[in-house]
Amino acid sequence: MAEHETTGEDVREAHMVTGAADTVAAAGVVVDGLPPDLPEAVGDGSLAAAVTGEPAAATQSRSRRRDLMPSWSPKLVVGLVITGLIVLFAIIVPFFTLDPNSTDYDGLLKPGEQGHLLGTSAIGNDIWAQLAHGARGSLLIGVTVGVIALIFSVIFGIFAGYLGGWADETLSLITNIMLVIPALPLTIVLAAYSSSRSMWLVAGVLGLTAWTGSAIVLRTQARSLRVRDYVLAARVAGERSRRIIAVEILPNLLPLVAAQFLFGVIFAILGEAGLSYLGLGPTDAVTWGTMLYQAQNGSALTLGAWWWFVPPGLLIALLGCGLSLVNFAIDEIINPKLRNVPKATRRVRKARKVESRAAATTEEAGA
Repeated sequence: MAEHETTGEDVREAHMVTGAADTVAAAGVVVDGLPPDLPEAVGDGSLAAAVTGEPAAATQSRSRRRDLMPSWSPKLVVGLVITGLIVLFAIIVPFFTLDPNSTDYDGLLKPGEQGHLLGTSAIGNDIWAQLAHGARGSLLIGVTVGVIALIFSVIFGIFAGYLGGWADETLSLITNIMLVIPALPLTIVLAAYSSSRSMWLVAGVLGLTAWTGSAIVLRTQARSLRVRDYVLAARVAGERSRRIIAVEILPNLLPLVAAQFLFGVIFAILGEAGLSYLGLGPTDAVTWGTMLYQAQNGSALTLGAWWWFVPPGLLIALLGCGLSLVNFAIDEIINPKLRNVPKATRRVRKARKVESRAAATTEEAGA
């Protein structure tokens, strides 16, 4: 078929994009003054064998398996802990708090006064209750936008990159049109012309403007994978296009898809906070953005009511930081060079220390 025809451009892109296995083998580059023979020194397992005292073949096999697996880096652990604690806070704490919309309490109570853990707002809302329910609302919007953006980016990215031909041209045209439309002004216009802005409407508006960048990235990777040997073999075997995409291409793009999903969640939470701060957020739910909007309208900064705006802003920053750290860890899975070069550097330095100690011991024995 014409749409599956391998073009010269596809071949060039295939040579430009390095697979995970090739990247692991290419991890031995000159870094921090290391010798240019690092690939041979590290790749054959001789240096690791010198350090551990084990056979080179066993050390090499175990090292390759370990390099191909995602590592528990400090940034991944910290990111998962921060994100996990906030998610648990959003799921559990709202069941044990007061009504976040109740105004039956005294206004501007300081933290701890009259049993209010984080005080109250100017109109008597319990800040702790609003913070807990706002976490749930913000996370729901973030996950919804992430899913919407993921679906659109897979359709306009992976399908377009694999199918090629007129399908690629049509889907790419739509992607390019959406890409040049300013996302923030479009979101503001769509939100402003909605009389009743529900949480799901805001999530839908943000989702429609958050997928273009991810689609371009996925399309580029899909175009490089379509000319790989295992994909060509599946075509020759008569496999359907949707099965090749689902079985051969999509699994190889899962780390990249996960990274784009997390980026969509971060974009959604920050975008909702920005819209709410401008008075264009959801009117039927409490979110961290609506808390900041109410604090602005209530002159919390002027009144010195720091407990009104600091907690939601701090949680937005912490959640963005946690998701970004997880995203950085996923980048190490996508590009093994990011983790293999430091590992190779440490192995060479450790082997050099062993050699230096052995040489010093030999000199002392000779003396």
